[in-house]
Amino acid sequence: MRGKAFLILALLIGLCVGQAGAQETFYKGKTIRIVVGFSAGGGYDTYARLISRHITRHIPGNPNIIVENMTGAGSLVSANYLYKAAKPDGLTIGHFIGGLFIQQLLEKPGIEFDARKFEYIGVPTQDHYVTALSKASGITNMQQWLAAKTPVKLGGIAPGTATSDIPRILMAAIDLPAQVVDGYKGTADVRLAFNSGEIHGLNNAWESFKSTWTQELQSGNVIVVLQSTSKRHPDLPNVPLDVEFAKTPESRRLIEVGAHSLSPTARPFVLPPGTPKNRVQILRRAFADTMKDPAFLAEAKKGNLNINPTGGAELDKNVKDIFNLEAPLIARLKEVLK
Repeated sequence: MRGKAFLILALLIGLCVGQAGAQETFYKGKTIRIVVGFSAGGGYDTYARLISRHITRHIPGNPNIIVENMTGAGSLVSANYLYKAAKPDGLTIGHFIGGLFIQQLLEKPGIEFDARKFEYIGVPTQDHYVTALSKASGITNMQQWLAAKTPVKLGGIAPGTATSDIPRILMAAIDLPAQVVDGYKGTADVRLAFNSGEIHGLNNAWESFKSTWTQELQSGNVIVVLQSTSKRHPDLPNVPLDVEFAKTPESRRLIEVGAHSLSPTARPFVLPPGTPKNRVQILRRAFADTMKDPAFLAEAKKGNLNINPTGGAELDKNVKDIFNLEAPLIARLKEVLK
């Protein structure tokens, strides 16, 4: 009996060793691409390149990692590519804006994916959205902005991005005098337009502002006037929340769903549908281990990048929850974000 138990144990150990060896054999000598849906130099690109420098240590076989920028339609081009064209072999990871998931629910033209079928690796941080204006605009607080006679031009990338969607939500919910200028390839391009005076503001993650707009913040050329989240960020205790200006329960609900719900799914790292489950699990574990890696955290801190991760399983649930919104609210969002 003991001999039989020993044999079974030996077989199990051999199976585990064989599986580990197969995992290492697959990734050894391979190259993983992280396809970023925005231009180089912006927040999404910055997070992807930081992760690419560290995650290989946590993947069996230590593959090479490269980052490619595939811009267009507010990262929709890259999302469609990942769903339709990328080979589901665990060697292509997408990083596009999670606001596209709500846009699928709202039947945005051009979406050729079903968000519920992607395989999710995780998010490195949960964005804290804020609106900031230039010193040249002459507006330093919300009271001045709401009383402005002329709409303030805000830079936007495309529908499905917070830069475009959150201002439109606020225009509808609190009568914010703003004009969204869409069409920039990424927040790095918006920053250039901002610095040239082409636009006077932007809604973006505070995490991105801190890491990629450092000079503008330090010089006082950009002033944060509003937060679009459920509670104030510790860095911004005196900047009001958008819901504080909502005059009706309907307006408040529109802000909560249209703006606040974007945060947990804003920066997803995603695999194509049909990627083998064992490789999904390998990359989920590697991502989670990277988020705790001291060298990774030290570099993130040096670059003013917040790390507040969510794992792949929770991210998958958060995405599917979006598709449970009530019908009247979906209709209102369609009207506002058309």
